[in-house]
Amino acid sequence: MQQLLKNDTFIGAALVFIGAIFFSSKAVMVKLAYQYDVDSISLLTLRFSFALPIYLLFNWSLHRKSVKPTRLKPKEWRQLAVVGIVGYYLASLLDFIGLQYITASMERLILFLYPTIVVVISAVFLRKSITRVQLWALLLTYIGIGLAFYQGLQMAGQQNFLLGGILIFFCAIAYAFFLIGSGELIPKLGAIRFTSLAISFSSGMILLHHLVAYQWDLFDFHPMVYLYSLLMATIATVLPSFLVSAGIQRIGASNASIVGSVGPISTIILAYIFLGERLGNLQIIGTVIVIGGVLLISLQKKSTT
Repeated sequence: MQQLLKNDTFIGAALVFIGAIFFSSKAVMVKLAYQYDVDSISLLTLRFSFALPIYLLFNWSLHRKSVKPTRLKPKEWRQLAVVGIVGYYLASLLDFIGLQYITASMERLILFLYPTIVVVISAVFLRKSITRVQLWALLLTYIGIGLAFYQGLQMAGQQNFLLGGILIFFCAIAYAFFLIGSGELIPKLGAIRFTSLAISFSSGMILLHHLVAYQWDLFDFHPMVYLYSLLMATIATVLPSFLVSAGIQRIGASNASIVGSVGPISTIILAYIFLGERLGNLQIIGTVIVIGGVLLISLQKKSTT
C-alpha cells in the first residue's frame, strides 16, 4: 500500500477518478435544487457567484508567488474571453436549461460525447484527418446515444425531453470548442490561472444576463437553493477542477480521459440514489456502447502521443 501511495501514476489516476465523480455530481445537485422553485439563470448565477471568489483567491496567490507573472497580449485576452464565455457561460447555460427537461443520467451521457465532438471539430476546422479507429468510435458513440435517447423518449414522463437533449448536445459542442481553444492558453498560464480568468469572463456574462432578465433578484429563494449552489460551486466545480488538473500533470490527458470514463456511471449511480432515476435496458446498453466508443478514441490518442 505504501508503494502505491508513492506511485505517481496511481496517485494521478486516483485524483482524476475522484475528480470525475465530484464533477458528475453537478447534474444531480441541479435537479435537487430545481425542486425548490428556482429558475436556471438564477441557479447558474449563484453557482458562479460562489465559485468565482475561490478561483480568484487561488489566482492571486499564484500571482504573488510568481517571480515573473505571465503577461497576456491583447489577442490572448480576446482568446481567453471567447473561450471563457463559450466554455463556461454558454455551455453551463445550455446545460442548466436542458436539465429542466431530461434526467441527470441522460445529461451526463450526452455530455460524455465531447471527445468525439473534438475529433469532428478538429477534422472540419483544423483539417486533421480522422482515422479508421476514430470513425468506428464515432459510429459506436452515436449508436449508443441513439439507443439511450430513443428509450428515453419512450419513458419520459416530462415534456420537452427532445428539447432538453438537443440543448445538452449543444452544451457538449460548446465544451468541445472550449477544450480546443484552451489548448494554447493553459500551457502558458497554468490550469488554475486559466480557469480563474475564464470563469471571471463567464461570471461577468451571467451577471449581466441575470441583471437583464431578473435585476439580480437572488435573495428570496429557499435556503436549500443556496446550499446546493454552494455545493455545486465547491464540490462539483472548484475541487474537481483542481483534482483533475493535478491528476493530468501526473498521468497525462489521454490517460486522464480514460479514467474519467467513470463520470457517466457515477452520475447514473448518484441519480439512482438521490433522485430515484432508473435506466431502461436500451439505455444501459447505450451507455456501455458510448463509454466503449470514447475509450477507443482515448486509447488511440494515447498510442499516438
